[in-house]
Amino acid sequence: MADRYVSDTNPGSYFKEAVCIDAMRVYDSCADKDCLEDIRVLVAPEQQQLIDCAKDVRIRDANVITVYTDVSELPFNKGKYTVDITFFIEVYVELLGNSQAPVIPLTGLCIFNKKCVLFGSEGGVKTFYSDDSREVITGAASTPKASVQVARPVALSARLCEIKHHHCHCFCGDDGESMLSEALRRRYGNLDLDSTGCKGIFATIGLFFIVQMIRNVQMLIPAYDFCVPTKECSCGTSSSPCDLFSSIDFPTDEFFPPKADESNGNNNSCCK
Repeated sequence: MADRYVSDTNPGSYFKEAVCIDAMRVYDSCADKDCLEDIRVLVAPEQQQLIDCAKDVRIRDANVITVYTDVSELPFNKGKYTVDITFFIEVYVELLGNSQAPVIPLTGLCIFNKKCVLFGSEGGVKTFYSDDSREVITGAASTPKASVQVARPVALSARLCEIKHHHCHCFCGDDGESMLSEALRRRYGNLDLDSTGCKGIFATIGLFFIVQMIRNVQMLIPAYDFCVPTKECSCGTSSSPCDLFSSIDFPTDEFFPPKADESNGNNNSCCK
């Protein structure tokens, strides 16, 4: 195919040919903003005594460590699927007023479940790859996959709650022991899922995330050229740590943070 210009307004950009690629196409997506109010912070049983003796608690940070997704076809709705999402959020708090120490740092785990319905189209084929084992007689079914992108959670607040009294209205959530994988058990130990203590920590966390329903398809796209690197690797061959350190630029921004007008970019933008 002869070289052609893509646009007369940009004569320097032209493609050579149309190529077929195997890619993950986004068929549907949604964005959500959830405030997880009074969600239970699970801790190991040996840490429960520290919570029972504490007078107050303050939250320091939160981090999503993993997300489980389960995609199921929605009955009587062609091409639509339900996505069950389980967020595992690591929460960092400080216990106050304990007789052993004025401030005790503690790490716990919050579990939050969310369900949404997205369009994932249809496909009845199975995919086989050349690197599959010859003993495998069935390929992967052509079903869509769910992709979850999560921003860093906003740690809003935390409080202690008497979990053995009827006047307590804290929301404990659905904390089933079967939800914890072996990797999470190794990281946190045996979490106290049965509320055996006198007090519990309940956190309020802001969560931003995007869910996408993607499917593997073949697409025809214009190709401009191969991605040939134009920059040499500056790794160096010297084994001296000081030589490697000398190649690092001085972190000026760390010592002189940008002003408000500089961090917000161009103030003349339509989206301020």
